[in-house]
Amino acid sequence: MKDKLFYPAIFEPEKEGGFTVDFPDIPGCYTQGENMEDCYAMAFDVLGLVLSVMEDRKEEIPCPSNPQDIKLEPGQFLAVVEFDMAAYKKKNNSRAVKKTLSIPEWLNEEAIAHNINFSQVLQDALIEKLKVS
Repeated sequence: MKDKLFYPAIFEPEKEGGFTVDFPDIPGCYTQGENMEDCYAMAFDVLGLVLSVMEDRKEEIPCPSNPQDIKLEPGQFLAVVEFDMAAYKKKNNSRAVKKTLSIPEWLNEEAIAHNINFSQVLQDALIEKLKVS
């Protein structure tokens, strides 16, 4: 799956106020919001949640439709929601995992004497080595 995807979303104003949004390419991917800003943020979140679950289940991720091919009902409008899977996962999946590692005894003793946080050092080194943030 590409990291950046651009999915068309159908926004529809509600009589009571606010908007609903539906992603026609992804069954069950819909949400609502009180105003346009809220609705767009909710659309991004639901898209991330549904695509992450699909990826975890090894389900095929649907290709985004061409926005020009989507037929709208009166009152509806189309917006394209940009979605970056890597960024979404960094933001929403930062739970810690336990790792076991081996280092020379002398290095361990020095680190302990200097109150070094092994987890933080490893995390910082990996971020630098992988050039991620």
